[in-house]
Amino acid sequence: MTESLFHKEYLPLAETLYRIAHYILESEAEAEDAVQELYLRLWESRDGLDGVRLPKAYAIRMLRNICVDRMRKARHETFPEELPQTQFAPAPDDTLDARTRLDKVLEAIKALPERQRTVLILRTVEGLSYEEIARRTGMNNLTCRVLLSQARSKIKNKK
Repeated sequence: MTESLFHKEYLPLAETLYRIAHYILESEAEAEDAVQELYLRLWESRDGLDGVRLPKAYAIRMLRNICVDRMRKARHETFPEELPQTQFAPAPDDTLDARTRLDKVLEAIKALPERQRTVLILRTVEGLSYEEIARRTGMNNLTCRVLLSQARSKIKNKK
Protein backbone atom coordinates (compact mmCIF):
# COMPACT_ATOMS: atom_id res chain seq x y z
CA MET A 1 0.00 0.00 0.00
CA THR A 2 1.35 3.38 -0.92
CA GLU A 3 1.77 6.14 1.63
CA SER A 4 -0.85 8.33 -0.06
CA LEU A 5 -3.41 5.50 -0.10
CA PHE A 6 -2.67 4.78 3.57
CA HIS A 7 -3.26 8.46 4.39
CA LYS A 8 -6.47 8.45 2.36
CA GLU A 9 -8.00 5.26 3.79
CA TYR A 10 -6.77 5.02 7.39
CA LEU A 11 -5.88 8.46 8.74
CA PRO A 12 -9.42 9.90 8.42
CA LEU A 13 -10.59 7.16 10.82
CA ALA A 14 -8.59 8.59 13.73
CA GLU A 15 -11.45 10.36 15.52
CA THR A 16 -13.81 7.40 15.19
CA LEU A 17 -11.12 5.01 16.38
CA TYR A 18 -10.37 7.24 19.35
CA ARG A 19 -14.04 7.30 20.35
CA ILE A 20 -14.23 3.52 20.20
CA ALA A 21 -11.02 3.11 22.22
CA HIS A 22 -12.24 5.64 24.80
CA TYR A 23 -15.56 3.80 25.07
CA ILE A 24 -13.79 0.49 25.69
CA LEU A 25 -10.90 1.67 27.88
CA GLU A 26 -12.71 4.50 29.68
CA SER A 27 -9.53 6.60 29.72
CA GLU A 28 -8.44 9.39 27.41
CA ALA A 29 -4.74 8.63 27.74
CA GLU A 30 -5.20 4.88 27.23
CA ALA A 31 -7.45 5.52 24.22
CA GLU A 32 -4.85 7.80 22.64
CA ASP A 33 -2.13 5.24 23.25
CA ALA A 34 -4.26 2.43 21.80
CA VAL A 35 -4.99 4.41 18.63
CA GLN A 36 -1.34 5.33 18.28
CA GLU A 37 -0.37 1.66 18.68
CA LEU A 38 -2.96 0.72 16.05
CA TYR A 39 -1.56 3.20 13.53
CA LEU A 40 1.95 1.95 14.21
CA ARG A 41 0.89 -1.63 13.57
CA LEU A 42 -1.03 -0.65 10.44
CA TRP A 43 1.92 1.30 9.09
CA GLU A 44 4.35 -1.53 9.79
CA SER A 45 2.09 -3.97 7.95
CA ARG A 46 1.07 -1.59 5.15
CA ASP A 47 2.39 -3.94 2.46
CA GLY A 48 -0.30 -6.46 3.42
CA LEU A 49 -3.14 -3.92 3.56
CA ASP A 50 -3.80 -3.92 -0.17
CA GLY A 51 -6.05 -6.97 0.21
CA VAL A 52 -8.24 -5.38 2.90
CA ARG A 53 -11.68 -4.70 1.44
CA LEU A 54 -13.10 -2.78 4.40
CA PRO A 55 -10.34 -0.67 5.97
CA LYS A 56 -12.61 0.81 8.65
CA ALA A 57 -13.88 -2.57 9.82
CA TYR A 58 -10.34 -3.97 9.75
CA ALA A 59 -9.00 -1.06 11.81
CA ILE A 60 -11.84 -1.31 14.34
CA ARG A 61 -11.25 -5.04 14.81
CA MET A 62 -7.53 -4.48 15.32
CA LEU A 63 -8.28 -1.66 17.77
CA ARG A 64 -10.67 -3.86 19.73
CA ASN A 65 -7.99 -6.50 20.07
CA ILE A 66 -5.43 -3.91 21.18
CA CYS A 67 -7.86 -2.57 23.80
CA VAL A 68 -8.61 -6.05 25.14
CA ASP A 69 -4.88 -6.76 25.35
CA ARG A 70 -4.32 -3.47 27.22
CA MET A 71 -7.10 -4.25 29.71
CA ARG A 72 -5.70 -7.74 30.25
CA LYS A 73 -2.19 -6.36 30.74
CA ALA A 74 -3.42 -3.66 33.15
CA ARG A 75 -4.97 -6.32 35.38
CA HIS A 76 -1.63 -8.12 35.65
CA GLU A 77 0.66 -5.14 36.22
CA THR A 78 2.10 -5.01 39.69
CA PHE A 79 3.64 -2.20 41.64
CA PRO A 80 6.00 -3.85 44.14
CA GLU A 81 6.31 -0.81 46.41
CA GLU A 82 2.55 -0.85 46.98
CA LEU A 83 1.85 -4.58 47.18
CA PRO A 84 2.48 -6.90 50.10
CA GLN A 85 5.28 -9.46 49.83
CA THR A 86 2.83 -12.23 49.00
CA GLN A 87 1.36 -11.83 45.55
CA PHE A 88 -1.92 -13.40 44.63
CA ALA A 89 -2.75 -14.90 41.27
CA PRO A 90 -5.70 -13.29 39.51
CA ALA A 91 -8.92 -15.20 39.57
CA PRO A 92 -9.57 -17.07 36.31
CA ASP A 93 -12.72 -15.03 35.81
CA ASP A 94 -10.78 -11.74 35.89
CA THR A 95 -8.94 -12.46 32.65
CA LEU A 96 -12.17 -13.13 30.81
CA ASP A 97 -14.15 -10.34 32.45
CA ALA A 98 -13.13 -7.56 30.07
CA ARG A 99 -13.67 -9.66 26.96
CA THR A 100 -17.00 -10.95 28.26
CA ARG A 101 -18.13 -7.40 29.03
CA LEU A 102 -17.21 -6.18 25.57
CA ASP A 103 -18.83 -9.18 23.87
CA LYS A 104 -22.04 -8.60 25.83
CA VAL A 105 -22.14 -4.95 24.77
CA LEU A 106 -21.54 -5.88 21.12
CA GLU A 107 -24.25 -8.56 21.25
CA ALA A 108 -26.66 -6.10 22.87
CA ILE A 109 -25.96 -3.61 20.10
CA LYS A 110 -26.54 -6.25 17.42
CA ALA A 111 -29.87 -7.16 19.07
CA LEU A 112 -31.18 -3.59 18.95
CA PRO A 113 -33.87 -2.66 16.44
CA GLU A 114 -32.34 -1.18 13.32
CA ARG A 115 -33.31 2.45 13.98
CA GLN A 116 -31.96 2.38 17.54
CA ARG A 117 -28.74 0.71 16.41
CA THR A 118 -28.28 3.24 13.61
CA VAL A 119 -28.76 6.25 15.91
CA LEU A 120 -26.48 4.73 18.57
CA ILE A 121 -23.67 4.09 16.09
CA LEU A 122 -23.99 7.50 14.45
CA ARG A 123 -23.88 9.25 17.83
CA THR A 124 -21.36 7.11 19.72
CA VAL A 125 -19.03 5.83 17.04
CA GLU A 126 -19.28 8.56 14.41
CA GLY A 127 -19.71 11.35 16.98
CA LEU A 128 -22.43 13.11 15.01
CA SER A 129 -24.71 15.74 16.51
CA TYR A 130 -28.42 15.06 16.84
CA GLU A 131 -29.05 17.51 14.02
CA GLU A 132 -26.67 15.65 11.69
CA ILE A 133 -28.20 12.29 12.65
CA ALA A 134 -31.68 13.67 11.96
CA ARG A 135 -30.50 14.98 8.59
CA ARG A 136 -28.89 11.67 7.59
CA THR A 137 -31.75 9.44 8.75
CA GLY A 138 -34.69 11.65 7.88
CA MET A 139 -35.96 11.51 11.46
CA ASN A 140 -36.62 14.53 13.61
CA ASN A 141 -34.31 15.60 16.43
CA LEU A 142 -36.55 14.40 19.25
CA THR A 143 -36.99 10.98 17.67
CA CYS A 144 -33.20 10.59 17.48
CA ARG A 145 -32.85 11.47 21.17
CA VAL A 146 -35.59 9.05 22.20
CA LEU A 147 -34.15 6.21 20.09
CA LEU A 148 -30.67 6.80 21.53
CA SER A 149 -32.03 6.81 25.07
CA GLN A 150 -33.94 3.57 24.43
CA ALA A 151 -30.87 1.93 22.88
CA ARG A 152 -28.64 2.86 25.81
CA SER A 153 -31.24 1.66 28.28
CA LYS A 154 -31.54 -1.71 26.54
CA ILE A 155 -27.77 -2.14 26.50
CA LYS A 156 -27.49 -1.33 30.21
CA ASN A 157 -30.23 -3.82 31.06
CA LYS A 158 -28.49 -6.63 29.15
CA LYS A 159 -25.15 -6.23 30.95
